[in-house]
Amino acid sequence: MHLHLIACNIFQREACACLARTPHVVDVEFIQLGEHARPDNLRALLQARIDAAAGQPCDAVLLLFGLCGNAGVGLAARAAPLVVPRAHDCATILLGSRAAFRRHFGDNPSQGFSSNGYLDRGDYFLRTAEEGGGAVCGGDAYAELVKQHGEENARYVWETMHPQRPGSDRAIFIRLPGIDDADHAARFRGRAAAEGKTAEELTGDLRLIEALIGGRWDPAEFLVVPPGRVTAGVYDWEEIVRCRPAPPADCDSLPPAGN
Repeated sequence: MHLHLIACNIFQREACACLARTPHVVDVEFIQLGEHARPDNLRALLQARIDAAAGQPCDAVLLLFGLCGNAGVGLAARAAPLVVPRAHDCATILLGSRAAFRRHFGDNPSQGFSSNGYLDRGDYFLRTAEEGGGAVCGGDAYAELVKQHGEENARYVWETMHPQRPGSDRAIFIRLPGIDDADHAARFRGRAAAEGKTAEELTGDLRLIEALIGGRWDPAEFLVVPPGRVTAGVYDWEEIVRCRPAPPADCDSLPPAGN
């Protein structure tokens, strides 16, 4: 197959490891992590990239994102099917399954975490959520506050808007075997200690990324959106995302829906 992968660049190390092993031809583009602070902008950017891929030879467009603050909701498949993981956010993808995410984060879906990719792409100590459901990347939103108001004022505003919650004394680092950067892990532990948090490590799994890039799209783990359909959020623990007919305003730009 000839595939087109659109991925968040926090997965760049992991995706490249899987690309080296896939039997398929895969064109790849990475989206900057900071776009998560603006979900509406990120959705528009992803749709523009999906639209551009429709003009190239392609059997399917692969999206290596979760719902990500609803940025993944309302995306339309164009000339080729759109394949998306059934994941609320990148923690599910890094851990390798919804079951692992629920096991480790079920009591607190907005629990902060980090990974090599977050530390590769900036000073993202923890990826946290602004509100319940684990939907919005707080690392990006906090960076926006710093840009606008300076570090001291940003910290005051952030702590006022986000009072301490159960589990907030934990700092979780998701490590991927074979993808680890020891310096990043040590840096994470140091930052956690400086913030008065207890550093914990979880072992992730490449299985979802490998399956996406390898063309193994089990319906239990991936949604395949046919041309003429758009993504819709479900927000449960199992289905997470489904597809629906495109709104009438979009129909002129979409090919007929498949079965």
